[in-house]
Amino acid sequence: MAALPARALQGNNAVPGTCVIGLQWGDEAKGKIVDILTPRNDFVVRYQGGANAGHTVKVGAEVYKLSLLPSGVLTPGVTSVIAGGVVINPAKAIEELDELASRGVQGLERNLKISDRAHVILPWHFAEDRALDGGVADGENIGTTQRGIGPCYRDKVGRSQAVRFGDMYRPKFRERIENICAAKNPVLAAISREKFEPLDPAAIYKQYQAFADRLAPHVCDTTEMLLTAAESGKRLLFEGAQGSLLDVDHGTYPYVTSSNSSGVGISNGSGVPAKYINKIIGVVKAYSTRVGGGPFPTELDNATGQYLRDRGNEYGTVTRRPRRCGWLDAVAVRYTARLGGVDAIAVMLLDVLSGLDEILICTAYELDGQRITHFPAHVDDQRKIKPVYESVAGWKEDLTACRSLTEFPDAALKYLDRVSELVGAPVELVSVGPGREQTILTGGLAT
Repeated sequence: MAALPARALQGNNAVPGTCVIGLQWGDEAKGKIVDILTPRNDFVVRYQGGANAGHTVKVGAEVYKLSLLPSGVLTPGVTSVIAGGVVINPAKAIEELDELASRGVQGLERNLKISDRAHVILPWHFAEDRALDGGVADGENIGTTQRGIGPCYRDKVGRSQAVRFGDMYRPKFRERIENICAAKNPVLAAISREKFEPLDPAAIYKQYQAFADRLAPHVCDTTEMLLTAAESGKRLLFEGAQGSLLDVDHGTYPYVTSSNSSGVGISNGSGVPAKYINKIIGVVKAYSTRVGGGPFPTELDNATGQYLRDRGNEYGTVTRRPRRCGWLDAVAVRYTARLGGVDAIAVMLLDVLSGLDEILICTAYELDGQRITHFPAHVDDQRKIKPVYESVAGWKEDLTACRSLTEFPDAALKYLDRVSELVGAPVELVSVGPGREQTILTGGLAT
């Protein structure tokens, strides 16, 4: 399997920045890739999303499940950053910090930095999420995790009722909480589907002041820190959350998340210019999954779909919701790879396909009687498209013990080659299980 060299460095950027992004609807196992690449870097940066990003990392016999903290916190000596594009539930940040500390993870006090520009999720955001229930006009659930993330991003854009992390350390923080509660209470009372208990500004202030005090050692101007790091040649690894097909501008809108989860969101979420980011790794499962409502052209609501779900343990890391499963949609993945400027792809959970006699790959769509090879922009068309499949041979061998491509059956290698050809990027990483050792690096990533 030929692998293209990493893109040459440009301009005066002496050290490359790398970004790991998901190319599907999330849950692609990005956290594992970030964990593997972290020791090569000085900083690991979460730049968008919130505590709806379930990343599972297995280290030896230990399994860590993170939803807010960057996966890099598990590697000593690397600075993990929650950048300004993230919306943060402080209680969740403290919960994850305490959990990691209780399990012996060292250096968290000095190695985790939180942007003073990051927006804070507050009690009214949870109340709004419950009241609105994530639905859209056609009644299909939009897929929200009910963690206040969408309402927080809404207030961020609206500006007048937003709270940034840095605001919690200012003299007028109490007054800001009081003013926002006065504005939110009548609205929430009107839209709530059950009896609404008015927000208590004094209690909220007390609770969030305690959060602010606890997290104060971590809070700083991460934009300045990362710009200085990039200019001085430090190695930066950017960790995407969710998946590119959930991008608020370029995904299957309105069944999307509330931030730019594709490659286009890296710079605006982190504050680091694109010229410092020289390699984009797109992470893709060997099949497709989706959580919540929205179009899913290759979905398998049958025994094969259940086979993938059971073998892949396709239940949400954060929510435990069963994921919808289907064949790999190479048209959609090629679209997101182009959107993100992907240089290489990581194919995850290839071992899940073992045991199938035949594997299908979606290589085109049929829309209103016409064959198309691009991903449609409108949700109505996304619902109507019918996948055009190409059949490839399956394999029976168990891949979980393989540690090099030379141990793979020919059918598995041919599948990887075909995926690379259809997506338009070389495969530089293949995962055959949850452990770090079950990861095969090829091409540029092997160096």
